Parts: sequence; C-alpha cells; structure tokens
Amino acid sequence: MLSLTYFPLSPPPPLLLRRTTTTAPTPRPSRPLRATARNIAIEEEKDDAVVVRGRRVGEDPPLPAGLRREAMPGHVAVIMDGNRRWARMRGLPAVSGYEAGLRALKGMVEMCCRWGVRVLTVFAFSSDNWLRPKVQVGFLMRLLEGGMKDELNNFMKDNIRFSCIGDSSKLPDQLKELITYAEERTNHNSGLQLIVAVSYSGKHDIVQACQSIALKVKDDVIEPEDINEFLIEQELQTNCTDIPNPDLLIRTSGELRVSNFLLWQLAYTELYFTNSHWPDFGETEFVMALQSFQQRQRRYGKRDS
Repeated sequence: MLSLTYFPLSPPPPLLLRRTTTTAPTPRPSRPLRATARNIAIEEEKDDAVVVRGRRVGEDPPLPAGLRREAMPGHVAVIMDGNRRWARMRGLPAVSGYEAGLRALKGMVEMCCRWGVRVLTVFAFSSDNWLRPKVQVGFLMRLLEGGMKDELNNFMKDNIRFSCIGDSSKLPDQLKELITYAEERTNHNSGLQLIVAVSYSGKHDIVQACQSIALKVKDDVIEPEDINEFLIEQELQTNCTDIPNPDLLIRTSGELRVSNFLLWQLAYTELYFTNSHWPDFGETEFVMALQSFQQRQRRYGKRDS
C-alpha cells in the first residue's frame, strides 16, 4: 500500500490582530415530530410497505423494449424441455442439464415478478416420467426438494405464493411434507403465484374432476343437470389459482406438442414453441415469446370487429 508522509510547514509569523473568543451556541434539542394523524399514517405506510426485488409493491418497473404492460399475459405456462439435450451437446452428464434448468427457472420467476405476470405454471415432472430409470427419478426428486428449500425464504421475501399440482401419492414423504409446508407458509403472499406440476397428467386431472362430481351427484349434493364447464373447472387441480387457464404456453427445445399438460385449461391458450433448450431460455427468449403473444388477436371464436 502506498503511504504518504506529511511534513509540517513552518508556522507563519504572528499577526498583529486582537484575539477574540467566541462561544459556540448550544444546540437546541430537536423537537419530536408531532403525533398527528397524517404523520402516523406516513410512518405506518413506510413500515408496512412490501419490497419485492428492490422495489415497493405498487411500483411498476420498466419493461423491456417492445412490450406493453396492458398486454402482458396474466398466466404463463411452461413445458421446460431440453435439459438432457443441452447437457449432451456440451458433453456433460444429464444431471448438469437439470441443474442448469433449475437456474433457468429461478430466472424465469424473477422476470415474471418484475414484469407483472400474475401466475407462472411449470411442468416439472410428468406422471409418465415415473417410467424413467430410478436413479434419474431419485435425482429429480432430490433436486426439487433442494430447490424448494433454497428458495422458500426468497418466496417470502419476494411475496411469491407457491402451489403444487399433480398426484402426490407417489412422491417421497419428505418431499410431500415440504410441499405442504411451503404452500401453507406462502398462502397469504399476494405477488406472483408459482404453480409447479409434479407427477401431473392432464388426462388424470380431468378424470379426478369427473370422479369428484360423480360423488356429489351420488350424494345428492348436485343434480346431473347442474354439471357445466364452470363446475368442472372448480374440480380441476388448477382451482388453486384465480387464473386457472393460461394465456400463453411456452414449450422449449423444438417439440410441437403439449404432452398431456393442462389439457382442459389450454383450450384457448396461445402456443409458443422455440428451438432453445430450457437452460438457454433467458430474458431475450422470454421477451420474444411475449412479443409474439402481444401481436396476436385473441377472439375466442368471435369474428373480427
């Protein structure tokens, strides 16, 4: 470290001036803020303000160029495909692809929080994935559990509500307990709702809804004539959210199918397919998907006006 040595200068000759002394005024004690209703309200507002990713809730951060806030989708669903292919292309083991995919999901959650997406549903593990090798399935279960443990405090800090859908009967007991705990702990959060589909099947979702309705008919709770689309939607597993039907579905890695994911809920969803593998899906790719969505006209069967 460079050190500096200071050499004192010779004192100047005395000046022939009368020396006077002054006494510094005693500082007056600061008056406490008067406890008016206005001041109390301001302090309470400061204390109660929720800060999400460095900003107060209610403040709208700037959107990337080319996006319009009023046209943002309320619910985005994602089929996170291509983790193993991403790893294979780089000469890495499959587990590295899944770990990179988890990092991509964290980035996706952050973007949704900043840009005003209200619900994000991701297809983490299909009911058909149980047919994969046990070693791979075991790793995916541990990865999901570890990711939830790592992010739970962030969910609370960022006001994220966590939900899980799917057939939980096959999940490890420790993972089931963690899911229940995370859902209960974040239940009152009012920001982004993150829905993770684990051991999920769109067909099974519809079947279990029909079974639940059939039991209600059997028990004389409802009449067969009462069954309609609204009643079925109430029995689907996506009844955990106020926006059960996605506005936009994104599938990565070039596959052009929905793979038994949210079959009922995707009836009027806009579909977006990209060749990017999921670990490579970042801000640039998400902006492109949102721009494509915002350029479309959603008519729901109606003619152009």
